[in-house]
Amino acid sequence: MPVDLTVPLSWKGASGDADAMLDDLQSNILKPCVREHLHILLLGFTDSPEGAAEARAFLNALASKVKPVRTHLREVDTFKSGGVGGTPYVGVGLTHAGYGKLGLSAQAPADPSFRRGMRDAQTQQDLSDPAVPEWEEPYREEIHAVVLVGDASATAATAEYQLVKALLPPSVRLIGEETGLGMRNADGDGIEHFGYVDGRSQPLFLTEDVDDERRSTDGTSVWNPATALDRVLVADPPASGEVIGSYFVLRKLEQNVRVFRQAEEELANELKLVGSDRDRAGAMVVGRFRDGTPVTLQSAAGPHSPVMNNFDYASDDQAVKCPFQGHIRKTNPRGSGGFEPPENEREHLMARRGQTYGERKDDPAGRDVPLNYRPTGGVGLLFMAFNSDLGNQFEFTQQRWANGSGFPRVPTGTPEPGLDLVIGQGSRPAAVWPLNWGEQGTGPGLGTPAFPQAVTMKGGEYFFMPLLSFLRSLSPTTANTATGI
Repeated sequence: MPVDLTVPLSWKGASGDADAMLDDLQSNILKPCVREHLHILLLGFTDSPEGAAEARAFLNALASKVKPVRTHLREVDTFKSGGVGGTPYVGVGLTHAGYGKLGLSAQAPADPSFRRGMRDAQTQQDLSDPAVPEWEEPYREEIHAVVLVGDASATAATAEYQLVKALLPPSVRLIGEETGLGMRNADGDGIEHFGYVDGRSQPLFLTEDVDDERRSTDGTSVWNPATALDRVLVADPPASGEVIGSYFVLRKLEQNVRVFRQAEEELANELKLVGSDRDRAGAMVVGRFRDGTPVTLQSAAGPHSPVMNNFDYASDDQAVKCPFQGHIRKTNPRGSGGFEPPENEREHLMARRGQTYGERKDDPAGRDVPLNYRPTGGVGLLFMAFNSDLGNQFEFTQQRWANGSGFPRVPTGTPEPGLDLVIGQGSRPAAVWPLNWGEQGTGPGLGTPAFPQAVTMKGGEYFFMPLLSFLRSLSPTTANTATGI
């Protein structure tokens, strides 16, 4: 029985093709893997037949290290019941050019964005990315494959990374490497370099995860995180239910923490915020307070407590709490975008798997650190996400939502929102903020100078993460005959 991609999957109750898929699909796609310590290897293949044969043999050998999703899910259950940690995560992806170098261009997935790649001039224009010569050196080259190695333990991650590197044949070139290092606040929540809790509000593809989320909301349901498998898994042909893998986005985003923190302070001054209420300036930029509390749910200025993600913007349709330009409102409008029905908006969401990079001497979550101690570069986010349709998910979100000055649709007489103040790329107009926070009918608000761009794209690429059966089918003699894709 083909996999039903129109609904979430119950992995414990799976049968038929869905059950078999659990042993063939790479982990980290349907559910995030723990990767406090992460190594990313960017690889290049050679043009010679001998080099292609060696690269195929390398991928075949690497398949034994790639953990299938069933193993990962069982490890998660074991950890919950007894605290026993799992095995290292290894993920493998190929670019469109990589398929060609392997002699497998006929088996390359058909997504137009994937085939163009992130270095393509049209892609750069659509996303308002910096020109390729401005990218960091590894990403200026044509990349053919990515290997991710991670674990909660630095020792285990490093050991597995060394084993993977030992498999590299002479003809497979290591173009570049990235190292991810997770950060947490005092409560143990994962944060990014501006100090905000990150990774919230993920689409959930497993019914077991959906049920866990519902139990945490006391039975009330405002925002439903349940997401169909076809938002993350690719089938060939599309309507067959024959899953072949998932498209993977990798982007290196450098964060200028000093500029961002300075802009937060200046905005707090403009809004005449005092005491603990000064935190609201940054909260309106991001859409959440640093502890993860959505600003649109805060009932009053001042101290706040973390809440779950069960919310929408119906009670804040005039943006008197969370401005229209707030990061999480721009990138997940929760049915309030105004240009599409809510069910269509959901189709643009993706499974985010980002990881921070760069070490720092200051406390990322600290409030009293002098600005000159804050880093201006060398730290940031390795943005990673799984998609079933790059054009309608990642590219749509970046181009139409984050970079779209007219999104979301605003009430008549209200200035356009402008760019996403965190990841938006392009010209930034002056911003408008609630004049009397939380009070309906108080007019368009207070205008301030443009919020500066503190996140810079340093390079990236599109990959496809195929099934384990595809990797296992590769051999020195399988050019353009491999099955499973």
